[in-house]
Amino acid sequence: SSLAKATVRDVHGIETLDFLPRGSGIVTRRPLILQLIFSKTEYAEFLHCKSKKFTDFDEVRQEIEAETDRVTGTNKGISPVPINLRVYSPHVLNLTLIDLPGITKVPVGDQPADIEYQIKDMILQFISRESSLILAVTPANMDLANSDALKLAKEVDPQGLRTIGVITKLDLMDEGTDARDVLENKLLPLRRGYIGVVNRSQKDIEGKKDIRAALAAERKFFLSHPAYRHMADRMGTPHLQKTLNQQLTNHIRESLPALRSKLQSQLLSLEKEVEEYKNFRPDDPTRKTKALLQMVQQFGVDFEKRIEGSGDQVDTLELSGGARINRIFHERFPFELVKMEFDEKDLRREISYAIKNIHGVRTGLFTPDLAFEAIVKKQVVKLKEPCLKCVDLVIQELINTVRQCTSKLSSYPRLREETERIVTTYIREREGRTKDQVPALCLCVSSNFRVAHFGVCSVTGDSIQQHYPSSISGREPS
Repeated sequence: SSLAKATVRDVHGIETLDFLPRGSGIVTRRPLILQLIFSKTEYAEFLHCKSKKFTDFDEVRQEIEAETDRVTGTNKGISPVPINLRVYSPHVLNLTLIDLPGITKVPVGDQPADIEYQIKDMILQFISRESSLILAVTPANMDLANSDALKLAKEVDPQGLRTIGVITKLDLMDEGTDARDVLENKLLPLRRGYIGVVNRSQKDIEGKKDIRAALAAERKFFLSHPAYRHMADRMGTPHLQKTLNQQLTNHIRESLPALRSKLQSQLLSLEKEVEEYKNFRPDDPTRKTKALLQMVQQFGVDFEKRIEGSGDQVDTLELSGGARINRIFHERFPFELVKMEFDEKDLRREISYAIKNIHGVRTGLFTPDLAFEAIVKKQVVKLKEPCLKCVDLVIQELINTVRQCTSKLSSYPRLREETERIVTTYIREREGRTKDQVPALCLCVSSNFRVAHFGVCSVTGDSIQQHYPSSISGREPS
């Protein structure tokens, strides 16, 4: 069940310390983040019991098993919550390894039906990080093309730039076969190549065969095997340990510039955010009130600048605030007037009827003003709808301006929401009063107006065009 692991399970000798749990079936059921640190003294520390130092590594194994069972239960359950372990020893190089569960095809015990996909997702979560190297472990007695470990590694590292292949169980291959082409990086090439290792069998572990004896047997195997003796210096657990240390160091060095740039960007962003909270000290409640007043005052200043216009931080990409309202008055409103339907023939006929009706049976010498007053009053009433639409457009622009000005309060969502609510409510109240005044204004205009050369100017869209020649183009303003 451990064929797809980008882990250290099959390379226990890398620590020269024997403490990782082993056995049949799925043993690693939580990710184990193992930090190896070179030190003159030898001990281990767990993050979940940091105050305790373990000097007996049998106790370390027992603690790993107990901590696993504490979260996952004792019946083969799994969990993505990692166990963090630091090992200090004179027998290790500085290195951080993550031991992950092997892929299980068939659920057992308390494992869910989709256990295979859960484990795959867990593995991908760790190996997807660009800053990590992938240790893809595959047994030599398996066809490399069927390796789940290499398949998963290829998903996140298609060019094989971060993947190191580890071939285990070389001593268990069928007689007459070998993995020479694989180890020489000819079959499925990886940029960082493959390293072969020979580990202790479960029988060796149960027989208490120590790691040093296992390393000696491993070296003897490579030196004596005709297919591997020419590359024996590049095989084995000690070489894997050195290679991982060197390549991880190089990988960190290569990733450092991008990491530094990312950290600097995050630092600037955080410093900017901290600056926004400078007035909020938990030990001084009065500063909160002062900061609140300052933000509300700044909102008022920003709103006024957007409506009245200002040379400070001018938007050169689009119109906003007062400029858009100005366009509504001088372009959109005249356009709405032009759209009003005036039938000149009907209008002239109405004027003629009005004049005749005012004269009655008499024949008048002069055109009566009352005739024009009656017609104009009727036309002024038609201005009500364009005026109300103009009010709607201006109100919408004011609300948009409020939202733009409250964007600076995004760090305080409740304050921003309440500010928008209060100001928008006030604008809506004034909207109602303004719309109530529109009919009254139309009535005032229709009750008191001057007659100016009605004899030469027709009351049509053309006459309106004459008054707004620069702002009406015959199409709706954007």
